[in-house]
Amino acid sequence: MTDASVMSNYSLRDEIREYWSARAATFDTQVGHEIFSEEERHAWHELFLRHLGPGAGRRALDLASGTGVISHLLHDLGFDVTGLDWSEAMLNQARAKAKKRGSNIRFVMGDAERTLEKPESYDVLVTRHLVWTLVDPKAAFHEWHNLLKPGGRILVVDGDFVSDTFAKRLIRFIERLLPGSASNQHLPNAMREAHERILSQVYFSKGARAEEVAALLREAGFAHVTIDHDLKAIHRQQAKHLPWLKGFERATQHRYAVVAHKM
Repeated sequence: MTDASVMSNYSLRDEIREYWSARAATFDTQVGHEIFSEEERHAWHELFLRHLGPGAGRRALDLASGTGVISHLLHDLGFDVTGLDWSEAMLNQARAKAKKRGSNIRFVMGDAERTLEKPESYDVLVTRHLVWTLVDPKAAFHEWHNLLKPGGRILVVDGDFVSDTFAKRLIRFIERLLPGSASNQHLPNAMREAHERILSQVYFSKGARAEEVAALLREAGFAHVTIDHDLKAIHRQQAKHLPWLKGFERATQHRYAVVAHKM
């Protein structure tokens, strides 16, 4: 890798960190980030139990933990949880939430692609909507494989939010007919521009498809890689708190969970 490409990667990483830091204050106000009903919480618990089993004191690492939403879901199930994020603004929110809820979750600053955590120190790794933002997923997946104990599991919850589909074209048509209904209206123009600029530069700039994520996990040494598209219970509950157009978009997107094992 050339010095120029390394500098370019660091510049992009800085922009990604600044983007999510700027969104930290309002992160928990948005459906799909925070949990807004016990029914949705239960649906997440069911997904984790299906693929990870009960916590029973096992060590879990929530990669790119943000304000700690996934960390708390894992904590609910009895995992000993560490949340890792590289945004101080996100970590401040996460620590305040943990203090308010009386949870003993450990939150640390770190780059999810280069965690500096001790090898073979976790039973479970979980990521939600992180993979699509990775600069170098191949290196990240090798790092994550090293973090797991033998027999450990990783659960990746993500989606292709980029590829153009009939549903997206229909939504754009409706948005032209109904001004003000655009699905990203909650973001100021500068934030939307930053999002688009970042997306154009990350590895999965054309969309993080489940099959490609699974293939890269196998390449990193993971085994028994399984794709689960059945997230309807979660999306159904989220849709209850969304405008109908946004709910339709979420229901038609390529969203998935991928679980993989370290042998």
